[in-house]
Amino acid sequence: MSQSISKRDADAFLHQTGSTPVAHAFTACRGAWAVDETGHRFLDFHGNTCHNIGYAHPRMVAALKQQIDALTFTPRLFTSEPAVELAEMLAARWPYGAARVLLGVSGTDAIEMALKLAYVATGRTRTVAFDGSWHGAALGALSVGGTAAEREEFPALEGCHHIHAFWPRHEGETVAAAAQTALEALKYSLEGRDIAAVISEPIRATPHLPPDWFWPEIRALCDRTGTLLIFDEIPTGLGKTGRFFASQNFEAAPDITVLGKSLGGGILPLSAVIAHADLDVAPHLGIGHYTHQKNPVLARAGIETLRIIEDENLVERAARTGRRALGELQTLARNNPAFSGAQGIGCAMAVESADRANLTAMKEACYRLGLNTGTADGRYLTLSPPLTIPEDDFFHALRILGEAGSGII
Repeated sequence: MSQSISKRDADAFLHQTGSTPVAHAFTACRGAWAVDETGHRFLDFHGNTCHNIGYAHPRMVAALKQQIDALTFTPRLFTSEPAVELAEMLAARWPYGAARVLLGVSGTDAIEMALKLAYVATGRTRTVAFDGSWHGAALGALSVGGTAAEREEFPALEGCHHIHAFWPRHEGETVAAAAQTALEALKYSLEGRDIAAVISEPIRATPHLPPDWFWPEIRALCDRTGTLLIFDEIPTGLGKTGRFFASQNFEAAPDITVLGKSLGGGILPLSAVIAHADLDVAPHLGIGHYTHQKNPVLARAGIETLRIIEDENLVERAARTGRRALGELQTLARNNPAFSGAQGIGCAMAVESADRANLTAMKEACYRLGLNTGTADGRYLTLSPPLTIPEDDFFHALRILGEAGSGII
């Protein structure tokens, strides 16, 4: 019998945490469903938050085939109609004034571009982010991000400061207390210290929402200190939270928004930086001069993603799904002693394990029963279904959660 795909993967790739080795291989995916190499079919409520429009959306597949027949590549010093159209569409949808756009391949690319732009626009080289945050795997993005374990063996950019998270990270800490501590720490960090940018997810992807007052206070603080506000919406943008941009859940306008993951339609890698037009200050530099920055096939994926989101009213659908789902998850947490709570907004949700020691076992039980989840902070099962999720599939996932919890306790 031939070796499994997972075994071949372990023999072929350099090993790295969370990537190789792995226990399973995808062999098929469509909509919210996937199949592994054993033939096991499951709902994918993880998807690296890349499948807002579902896997293999037929409109996306058709659009990409059409684009491949028309134009497959654009080298440097050339542009293409799809790339220009995508940039125009993103700028038109950004609700914070006139905008300009840069395109990239990965979310990390986009974070790096946003940082470069902030450094040049402000003439400063320091940043502030929150402990426990994640903004990408490149050296610059790792330095800026707040996940210390990920960056400890690598050289770091200078001037990357990290402060108390705006979400609870310790037992018994409330949302309000965490946010207030973060605000006070940010005031101390920004006043008189020439910080180029504050970079953060407006809603932590796990998800964690700050109080309504938090981001308006930060916006005012940035204005007073000449600091740019960069919102990383790589996992939470494009309708995931029930608003097209996650930042629209708050009365605070960023200077720069970063998108990625689902922008490529769950098929291709694609990211974008949307910046206020006043930040168009670096024509003499290669802020984002990447080989595939204007690739027409990648851009077509972005165009079709935006069209599908709008044509199928997926932002509104995510908001409706989220309202009902959160109530059901909270009921599950009250009635099943395996869970101690639930939180969420739109199609970004999580349930908290009552016993952290059981988290991995619960995730594995969910998978055996037909539901793939993520984990976060050592205590949450995270649930990130496609915005297209049918109601029957969603409630099937809830039944699996309940069964998995009952089997663990």
